[in-house]
Amino acid sequence: MRDAVIVDAVRTPVGRRRGALAGVHPAELSAHVLRALAERTGFDPAEVDDVVWGCVSQAGEQAANIARTAVFAAGWPVSVPATTVDRQCGSSQQAVHAAAAGVIAGHYDVAVAGGVESMSRVPMGTARQDGRPVPPSVLERFGVDGFNQGIGAEMIAAKWGLSRQRLDEYSLASHEKAAAAIDSGALDGQLAPLPGLLDADEGVRRGGTMSKLAALPAAFREDGVITAGNASQISDGAAALLITTSEHARVRGLLPVARVHTAVLAGDDPVMMLAAPWPATARALRKAGLGIDDIGAFEVNEAFAPVPLAWLAETGARPERLNPLGGAIAVGHPLGGSGAILLTRLVHHMRDNGIRYGLQTMCEGGGMANATIVELL
Repeated sequence: MRDAVIVDAVRTPVGRRRGALAGVHPAELSAHVLRALAERTGFDPAEVDDVVWGCVSQAGEQAANIARTAVFAAGWPVSVPATTVDRQCGSSQQAVHAAAAGVIAGHYDVAVAGGVESMSRVPMGTARQDGRPVPPSVLERFGVDGFNQGIGAEMIAAKWGLSRQRLDEYSLASHEKAAAAIDSGALDGQLAPLPGLLDADEGVRRGGTMSKLAALPAAFREDGVITAGNASQISDGAAALLITTSEHARVRGLLPVARVHTAVLAGDDPVMMLAAPWPATARALRKAGLGIDDIGAFEVNEAFAPVPLAWLAETGARPERLNPLGGAIAVGHPLGGSGAILLTRLVHHMRDNGIRYGLQTMCEGGGMANATIVELL
């Protein structure tokens, strides 16, 4: 029976909006991790059956199938095809699902999955500037004037009784964990630095305090609890993973890191929008035949602090296993690249610490979530 294994995973350091990576075209960011992946593993790019790439704002420099442009920019053979997918924030996690499915089905022997977003060069919402993507019939169905993730985060905080102080405490801890991971060298093996530009995640703030966070204004409601301090940062970055079968890896002399054990999806209320990770997690565990305590590490995207905190309350997972290297509140959330960035962080953390099972999930626009369980090899 065919399986899907991750031979290696690599990511750029994540740059702040208008920061160190703002001058880099998103196709060049993508090309950087594609080349790094080939150099680290020694595989021949000519053997790649497809590059499946996540990107959310497919406009401007990220339009016209950026995956294919990235292949050209990487200097890979023109025989290597590529496609770009959009499942909102989960786009590159979906790219991994699609690549793994293609490998298991026998459509591919070797695939590369990943994603990119340059939010400095292609601002969030660029693709919507020419019209409203949601027709009146959909707004009428749900009784709203529009869909807003920030309002969804406020709704989650209210429903799960999460105070501003609790959200800020979580956010401060995210920065502290990310800084500790950088200082300990825990991230070194997963990074492809950009010499002269950026060699570590740029958004991590050191020396933060609760009083500094408390001074920030609410971003979405006058009396709200969501601020720039307890939400993910707007960022630039990319990541790539090499996916093949165990047999093909053996024949080619490649040593896989992890197996894609289970991959599922879930849909939920599009108004609250951000709550699908908990049903996705439950579905993944049922499908895998595992319990929550069987999972040694979780990556739950920190789009807003209420999301991982409500996820903890719903799943009963051990808090110390959640986002052990910090999360998007500290590191940043380059939309279409985040799924692959999180999975890169997860598989390296599992390998470094001998953790058998890891689970990743992230909320997505439209009220969806991907969940992926990976098994260390």
